[in-house]
Amino acid sequence: MNNSLQQRQLKIWSMVLALLVLGLLIVVPLAEIFIQSVYRDGQLQWSAPLRTLANSEMMGVLLASIWLGVCVILGTTVLALPLAWVMVNTRLSRWRWLEIVFLIPFMTPPYIGSMGWILFMQKSGYLEQLAPGLAGLGGAFFSFGGMVVIMSLHLYPFLYLLLRGALERIGGNMEEAAAIMGAPFMYRFRRVVAPLLLSAFGMGAMLVFVKTIAEFGTPVTFGKRIGYEVMTSEIHKYISSWPIDFGKATSLSSVLLTTCLLVWYVQSLVNRKHTYGLVGGKGIRRSSMSSGSWLHWAGGIYVFLLLLASVGIPYFSIVAASTMKLRGVGLAWNNFTLDSYKELLSWNSPSMKALQTSLWLSLAASTIAVFLGTWFAVVIERSRSRVQRTIDLFSLLPNTVPGIVLVVGLILLWNSPWMPIPLYNTYGMVILTYVVLFVPYTVQYVKSAFTQIDPSLFHAGQVFGGTPGYIFRRVLLPLIIPGMLAGWMMTFTIASRELVGSLLILPPSVKTSATYIYAQFEQGQVSLGMAMAVISVGLTTVLLILLEVMGSKRRRTAS
Repeated sequence: MNNSLQQRQLKIWSMVLALLVLGLLIVVPLAEIFIQSVYRDGQLQWSAPLRTLANSEMMGVLLASIWLGVCVILGTTVLALPLAWVMVNTRLSRWRWLEIVFLIPFMTPPYIGSMGWILFMQKSGYLEQLAPGLAGLGGAFFSFGGMVVIMSLHLYPFLYLLLRGALERIGGNMEEAAAIMGAPFMYRFRRVVAPLLLSAFGMGAMLVFVKTIAEFGTPVTFGKRIGYEVMTSEIHKYISSWPIDFGKATSLSSVLLTTCLLVWYVQSLVNRKHTYGLVGGKGIRRSSMSSGSWLHWAGGIYVFLLLLASVGIPYFSIVAASTMKLRGVGLAWNNFTLDSYKELLSWNSPSMKALQTSLWLSLAASTIAVFLGTWFAVVIERSRSRVQRTIDLFSLLPNTVPGIVLVVGLILLWNSPWMPIPLYNTYGMVILTYVVLFVPYTVQYVKSAFTQIDPSLFHAGQVFGGTPGYIFRRVLLPLIIPGMLAGWMMTFTIASRELVGSLLILPPSVKTSATYIYAQFEQGQVSLGMAMAVISVGLTTVLLILLEVMGSKRRRTAS
């Protein structure tokens, strides 16, 4: 009895402490944004954000961000919906390795993908060198439409994965029944398939919209080139360029945050209204209606063209730029060199220092994040109580809030005069920012592993007199280690390429690989910047492959 009471008290104190830590790391910085946006010149001004937004220029930026989000939803739908159908209903579904390839655009930092497209489509770029007759496409590409294309090619994997999963759950029974009654393909899709896809599409569209209006890399590279300003680039301008204006920055941040939260709420309403039970006791099978061979060929051509646009063109441009002696000479064998890589990897060179800084900061942040995320996930358990659901909500907030908004909140909090810990403008601030931004990945991976464990294992340990520490160490920990490793690797991978937080909170004269790439591209040293991009992406890709190989060996050993 005493042991059970002690366990309950320990659990309560763990939940309270987790709430306090999450409040300090995530909730208070977001609250700081709202407070600073209405507290101007020493007095409370509730209308200050509205006055900032009432400015015709600021309202135009907000509408431009929303319009960009809507257009990217349309763009990703055009790309992802046919792909999902092809990968479910044609022989290409047998090629499971394609699922990994489709994730490459998402795993590529947006600013690197944008730089690749700029190099390919600009005047005297690689497209003009390879096909001079298509040189006119470059001028048309550097427009709002080109920006939508770049962002759609980056974000379509979000929507594709959700739509593919929904199509597989639908199965073939209902579509076959409609076909027997004489319904043509378009009628079956419009009246049977589309309504059942609406819930998954709503979730995917919401993710795409939030990711689009929260995106910083593409607007600050491609958007700046075409003069298309969005909320994130405006916020960055007000807190990084003289004169600094935290008032406008916090007002825009509060508006952007409110917009994202409203989108999440609307999506939840749509999801509740248009969710259907598709998995029953009869199981699921695919449609037995055979597709024509021409559909298989057309599907293969579509997949090839999509991968060429989303992976082939950006990476061709990046690799080509990193191996050129002189940009003016262009694509030629006698212009090929590895000097940029030699300079980049030279010991004590600025580029090597930037790479080392990025790696050790990411290593520290991912290690701290995996411990914090595991603790939060264990406390959350299966989200039975209201407190656990609150902890779950707080721990996932960084995934629903634009990164630049959260970074602004962290700056306001840790740069406050009353803050006893002088963390701002130090390496500790960088690590803290990475931890806050990416701890949801560990929470999600560990929580997924935890919910698959049968509670009877813990009950058996208690029956045989195991203490909470012993049960955690010998029962729970071995079962959630794969989730912890996945969360650690995901955090390390994304943190090592993170741009917006690094630009805003790095100490003076300190660079990471992301800020080094951005600076070299801005200064015209494209070869060095692209060489760093190749090494950064290649290094994290190799680590991901090694982790997957280790996981496969572990699964084979277990089976």
